[in-house]
Amino acid sequence: MKCASWNVNGIRAAGKKTFLSWLAEEQPDIVCLQETKAKKEQLPEELLNPLGYFSYWHSAEKPGYSGVAFYSKKKISELQMGLGEAQFDQEGRVIIAEFEFFTLINAYFPNSQPEHTRLDYKLAFCNSMLQYCNQLQEQGKQIVLCGDFNIAHRPIDLKNPQQNKDSSGFLPEERAWMDQLLTDPRGYIDTFRHFVQDPDHYTWWSYRPGVRAKNIGWRIDYFVTSTGMQPYLKTTRHQPEVLGSDHCPVILEIKLPKK
Repeated sequence: MKCASWNVNGIRAAGKKTFLSWLAEEQPDIVCLQETKAKKEQLPEELLNPLGYFSYWHSAEKPGYSGVAFYSKKKISELQMGLGEAQFDQEGRVIIAEFEFFTLINAYFPNSQPEHTRLDYKLAFCNSMLQYCNQLQEQGKQIVLCGDFNIAHRPIDLKNPQQNKDSSGFLPEERAWMDQLLTDPRGYIDTFRHFVQDPDHYTWWSYRPGVRAKNIGWRIDYFVTSTGMQPYLKTTRHQPEVLGSDHCPVILEIKLPKK
């Protein structure tokens, strides 16, 4: 099973760029999008059901803001829109799908903003997400949590850590939450770092000229799974060569257990 996660920075803009050609070439079973910036009724058919995919949308109440979506080759019968908390759900940040062997959570974590004005909101979201994931684990469910976390966890996860020690996305409080997630006794895996230990692998680059070409980036997009998924993990990889957004797609491939 191939799952993709991509912050498209506007699905309508991405649809005019590389999204549809990438989808046709990559053919993921499930695509998790973040920052769609559109409501379902605003989208043309070519973005609602491309290549026969089914699509599911959780949009923000505020027009042109935030939003997450699933594309799936098969119909998803069990869906949940949001975490059940109005302060987060009105911004269209989470969509959850139940599959036979795991629960897939597609999340667009808040940006704490340059002056850190939304840091408290972001940390509240992070804590609610961890609590939700822990509750699923306590129910015996396996988890795949993916999306734009808006956090570079460690110095290896951005090009210039020293210059960005006070920057949104690399604040001590944000990084401490990632530590908490990945050391939680219930067990979670940063799947990219499970396979790749070396530096210079990023998923977001500023639009400033030359930044992406020089690979001056941040790794802020993740697939995190419960440790019970470890035997089924095949690979996690980035696709920095795929343009169309300031983020690149992340691909997780898993070998599902036999029934």
